[in-house]
Amino acid sequence: MEEEKIRIDKWLWAVRIFKTRSLAAEECAKGHVTIGEVHVKASRELKGGEIVKVRMSPIERHYLVKQLTGKRMSAQLAVQFVEDVTPPEALALLNAVKVYGFESRARGLGRPTKRDRRMIDRLKSGEGDDE
Repeated sequence: MEEEKIRIDKWLWAVRIFKTRSLAAEECAKGHVTIGEVHVKASRELKGGEIVKVRMSPIERHYLVKQLTGKRMSAQLAVQFVEDVTPPEALALLNAVKVYGFESRARGLGRPTKRDRRMIDRLKSGEGDDE
């Protein structure tokens, strides 16, 4: 039986890890995609059972290649081809960054005014609790 050969950039795109194939190839070129501690080029052929590590700030995600495919599919079907095996401590770090790391502002409000900025600073420093 002949082994199917798929380029890593095509597989990353097909299982919806990256939105476009060119973005997957670009991340490979930047050295953000590794297999077995080796940075891979976009043209590297992938084999089933390998663990692909993709650096997505602030963590590195680990994906197990269950099956190979070159055709983009829906997210519901993609779970048959890839399994996220990222260590739990890395996912905990990602959740902590989401909860504590960034301020969010409602869309369309623009930048905070000087008064808003002072209120935000007071809340962060713990002052103003008695007001």
